[in-house]
Amino acid sequence: MAVNNRMGAQRNISPYRSSVNHFTIFVTGMIILIGAIIVYLFVLRGIFGKFNPGDLIPSSSVVKSVVEGGEPTIGILYSKYTENMFAEGSTWLNDNITTWKKFLDNSKLRYDIISDADIELGRHIKYQMLVLPGSRSLSDKEISQLKKYIDRGGSVFATSGIASYSSDGKWRGWEFISQVFGLEFSKEIENDDITKIHTLRGGLPLTANIPTGFPLKVATWDRPMSVKVLDPRTTQVSFWYNYRLEDGLVREEVKKSAGIVYGTYNKGRFVWMGFEINSVIGVQEDYVYFEKLFNNCINWLTYGPVAYIKDWPTGFRAAAMIAPTLKEDVENVNYLLDVLRSERAPVTFFVSPLEAEARPNLIKSLSRYGEVAAIVDVGYLTSVNDTVNQLDDYDIQYDKLANARSAIEKATGAKTFGSIPYYGLFDPNTIKAAIDAGYKYVLTDSLTDRSVPKTIIRGENRIITMTKTARDDYEVIRDFGLTAPEFQFYTYQEDIDRVLFEGGMYIFKFHTDYQCQPANVNVVRDVIRDLKKKGFWIATGTEIQEWFAKKDYIEMRTEKRGETRVALIVSNPGVKTINQLVVEVDLNDPARNIMLNTEIIGTKPARFEHKEGSKVLFLHIDDLKPKESRTYYIDYDKPNA
Repeated sequence: MAVNNRMGAQRNISPYRSSVNHFTIFVTGMIILIGAIIVYLFVLRGIFGKFNPGDLIPSSSVVKSVVEGGEPTIGILYSKYTENMFAEGSTWLNDNITTWKKFLDNSKLRYDIISDADIELGRHIKYQMLVLPGSRSLSDKEISQLKKYIDRGGSVFATSGIASYSSDGKWRGWEFISQVFGLEFSKEIENDDITKIHTLRGGLPLTANIPTGFPLKVATWDRPMSVKVLDPRTTQVSFWYNYRLEDGLVREEVKKSAGIVYGTYNKGRFVWMGFEINSVIGVQEDYVYFEKLFNNCINWLTYGPVAYIKDWPTGFRAAAMIAPTLKEDVENVNYLLDVLRSERAPVTFFVSPLEAEARPNLIKSLSRYGEVAAIVDVGYLTSVNDTVNQLDDYDIQYDKLANARSAIEKATGAKTFGSIPYYGLFDPNTIKAAIDAGYKYVLTDSLTDRSVPKTIIRGENRIITMTKTARDDYEVIRDFGLTAPEFQFYTYQEDIDRVLFEGGMYIFKFHTDYQCQPANVNVVRDVIRDLKKKGFWIATGTEIQEWFAKKDYIEMRTEKRGETRVALIVSNPGVKTINQLVVEVDLNDPARNIMLNTEIIGTKPARFEHKEGSKVLFLHIDDLKPKESRTYYIDYDKPNA
């Protein structure tokens, strides 16, 4: 009986216990689920920054993107109207479009080939960007549709004389590029030469990570176009004018010889090139830099972020090196010293070892105004008209460079790191000998592919080469015969303004036997004051070398993470700690309430500058140690949010 009572009690208790266990499991499960959701949201917040939880619900377009790879966002116009203008059997348009397809394929971008009718009927509005390659002949309806498309926020990448002919091949004029792009036609480039140099500016989103002043080589068989920018909403990216070979007033010729521009038309964006992309020719480096230019254009048109290191320290638009050279009438340098005392601008004097040994007191006095570098005879030309360099072999060049450095250091009591070949020319032996002799930079008269210094790497060693970027007094006074100081100054000013427009380095090289004469020396004062007024960083050769030696080690990339977060990854693979690094980040999005965080706790923060509502911010990074990599998260709000 007792046993039965206990069994009955157990039967009565077990349903209650079962109910308690189910409830506890349910509550515990809900807590775990809610906790997991919260952790998941925090993880997403850590990766993408601010986001709308509604974005987590997959839309039909998202599902299609996962299953099929997404809809193409780019439409390439194959204009039959344009093709009809050419002789039967011409492959000109097809060849151009094939090149566009190759570049877009390399960038992993999806595209459709569309027709004139697609644009006329409005079927183009679904694309984020339209490519109009060589589309010279368009119908009136196409032009109207294209204007509406850009006006409402679409992006257009166009080349050459777009819409200059009607659909039936009749001349229409430059109305489209004038109204939409804000340009005035200047001229067509003659095909007298097989190629034409096309110089790129620096410090722009389209030329990010391309050397300032890089000369693209463009074939002239398609008669490229030259234009002038009239509208402030349009920015000039390049120019055809070559000051070394062509006549004319430099300022005006640069302004009216634009070959690449970018800008806005109401809510939309455009990039225009005055040549077809398959006209770019040259060696591998030319194609590498053009592909960067092409990808930068696509990135800007599709609102992707871009970051690049400023060529010069904060607050400066360009750089300048004052480089007096002591060859003849050396005593004239004393007239220059009076100017330097009043202007307080750092100078790099170039002196031969013979002068250092013959005039040690004079040479030592120069070191109070800046630094003293070496003029070294490393070889010569066999005749005036000979174009082949007959430079010394490595051993002789090394001895001359080492002895010159020793003689100048003995005279000045300071280290010497710079040199210039006597005849302005150098070869691979010069570079190796200069590195082995302890030099850090070489200034030359050789023309290179940029208006900024270039780093040359030999094994684990590096040296900076600085090329001639402007006319010197031998050309201005001796060759042009400009004896009036005002004409000398105006000619130098033209080059100053051109280099400022490029964002490069102005090298003011002059000589004691011309510019340092009493009648001419005050022009140096005028040049220095003009450089200061226009925001040039005036520095010695060593200061410029040290800046570029650090800058060139930096590796950097940007990634879009969510709608309002950009990740910036900065690495220093070099061997020295880097300070005073300025990174310009174009978010390609108006931003407010900027917040800067780091991926890893304890990472040294960066200081940043940003004007509320602007698309651009500047990051100031210090103490970036060798082999260190940092990831910065830039979070922001959109002004219309």
